[in-house]
Amino acid sequence: MKTVKVIQDEITKTLSQSFDYEFDGTTKFNPPHLPSVPQEYGIGLIVGASGSGKSTLLEMFGKEENIVWNPNLAICSQFNNADEAEERLSSVGFNSIPSWMRPYHVLSTGEKFRADLARKLKDNAIIDEFTSVVDRTVAKSCSYAVRRYVDKQNLKNIIFATCHYDIIEWLQPDWVFDTATNRLTVGRGSVRRPNIQLEILPCSIETWKMFCNHHYLSGDINKSSRCWIAIWEGKVVGFTAVITLPSGSLTNAWKGHRTVILPDYQGLGIGVRLSDAIGELHIQNGLRYFSKTGHKRLGEYRNNKKCWRPTTHNMEDRSKQYARSIKNKSNTFYSKDLMEKHANRICYCHEYIGN
Repeated sequence: MKTVKVIQDEITKTLSQSFDYEFDGTTKFNPPHLPSVPQEYGIGLIVGASGSGKSTLLEMFGKEENIVWNPNLAICSQFNNADEAEERLSSVGFNSIPSWMRPYHVLSTGEKFRADLARKLKDNAIIDEFTSVVDRTVAKSCSYAVRRYVDKQNLKNIIFATCHYDIIEWLQPDWVFDTATNRLTVGRGSVRRPNIQLEILPCSIETWKMFCNHHYLSGDINKSSRCWIAIWEGKVVGFTAVITLPSGSLTNAWKGHRTVILPDYQGLGIGVRLSDAIGELHIQNGLRYFSKTGHKRLGEYRNNKKCWRPTTHNMEDRSKQYARSIKNKSNTFYSKDLMEKHANRICYCHEYIGN
């Protein structure tokens, strides 16, 4: 039994009398009893309705960190270094580079939620009201990304509390305590994570307007692009475009040009799978498909997948590619200024060869 007291005043007296509620300033309630949980785990989850005692149970493990943001700095500048900023922000499915460069107070609610979470994730973290302020799609994608990050970093004893049951299958906690039933379930994967099934449809180049502000490098697009959209559960979530690959030695060759996943759906692995699917579409039609990217995570994914074969210039400094394109006069889309701007970035180059 837990007892809390407040000072009686005219407002409490008036309201308690209006609703025939006997109140002397004292409230007593029984918080749920949490059975013994494993001593070591990756993620623990307390789930239940609002007011069911979740926050009280969290206090048994410690206090939640209060994140303070400097309004004069970009959010990425408020980590120890660039590598940590990239790792932690990406770990929660926050992959919008333009948004990394903004101060915290101008971010959307979903972006603020992910940014706060990126700084909180560490051993023994306590996180209350997990996903309560965001759209359920964001909640699912963030939960999926968090589980991957916790496993990758081998983080221990992180506890979340939420009133939403729909994230359990995406977060895959090592134990779950439900305050509604007072039941503790131990064992990761007690609820199977659902598959993500995408529908990929050809679309007009005009559709790019929905995605241009979210591309990590440029909002431009080649006017001769062939385009597709990705749809998940009836919602448009991604876009990809390809262009012909001009070459004196290759025939029937195409290359990736633009791939963007809307921010609310990032962190689920949709982008890489969309890229794979477009590659498969081309080779099934007797075409060759190449792709070049400066996006580190996409490039490393392809380096580790047998369905992508590194080409001669994989992981080459863009300055060399820029010099070669000038010499061969093969640069037909990127401006000289844009090429020079990204000259010192590593570029990943692959050909899709199929599963």
